[in-house]
Amino acid sequence: MNKRAKYPGFQNAIPGGNKDSLSRRKFIYSLSLAAASLGFRIPDEKIKLSFSTLGCPDWSFEKIVAFAVKYGYSALEIRGVQRELDLTKALPFNSPEKIKATVQLLADNNLSLIDLGSSAALHFAHPVTRKKHLDDARRFIDLAAATKCPFVRVFPNVFPKEQDRSKTMDLMVAGMRELGDYAKSSGVTVLLETHGELLYAEDISKVMTAVDHPQTGIIWDLVNMWSVTGEAPEDVYPVIRNWIRHTHIKDISMANGKPVDVFVGEGISPTIKQLEILKKNNYNGYYGFEWEKLWHPEIPEPEIAFAAYADFMKKWYSGG
Repeated sequence: MNKRAKYPGFQNAIPGGNKDSLSRRKFIYSLSLAAASLGFRIPDEKIKLSFSTLGCPDWSFEKIVAFAVKYGYSALEIRGVQRELDLTKALPFNSPEKIKATVQLLADNNLSLIDLGSSAALHFAHPVTRKKHLDDARRFIDLAAATKCPFVRVFPNVFPKEQDRSKTMDLMVAGMRELGDYAKSSGVTVLLETHGELLYAEDISKVMTAVDHPQTGIIWDLVNMWSVTGEAPEDVYPVIRNWIRHTHIKDISMANGKPVDVFVGEGISPTIKQLEILKKNNYNGYYGFEWEKLWHPEIPEPEIAFAAYADFMKKWYSGG
């Protein structure tokens, strides 16, 4: 999540939203939480759901898999396991034998990996720092190929004051092209998350148009964008749609002047509109839940958040 200094999206939102709509959402969540506490599952719908392990930083990989299966998720986005963010060092992936066992565990449970979330950032100009970040991304691409994961996430990421903005965008473009070339032989696609300071739809389009590489795309994180730019999803989507390969779905509200993660549908961000746009346009990728528990330990536990998200999304998708 970005450090949202200005929050124009929040300023344009109606606090609390429509009362009737909010009451209905709370009712749905009450049912979802009750079902979760009793271990009930709502029958799976056609919607493809994943969650990021950012939301369960202390779970073992075995627990992550078991929970995903129980609540009808069909893929996982790996952003660390038990607080190890360098996935090549994390227990499920730190040796060829562990990788083989992990791939088998996923297959046995009809689960896939959809994305490996690296910390690689592409805005750096200093040769040594830049090489380190690109090398990190390459290691993740290699791991993605070994685990049959189609996507690796990288960050754009910021516009340093001491560096010309156009030069920074050129560095982002060059980094994506270089990583796309590296990933080409493995079939992995490198995804640029809408993150950091590359948030306006026009800027994202400018970068990705210049990249013009078949092994690249974007992760559409609406909240990262909207909370800073205030751009409506119906205006953003036509500009970036050609590059969307994966999504981060979340919602936020305000508490004491700061953004706080809340369950989808309970906040003030236009997340439901994002979902409606994706469904209307026959988006066939994953609706990836991002619950930032690692960064915000005060928010509800993953057992509740992941269960509630799965139940809510299945009901929403089926028109419930």
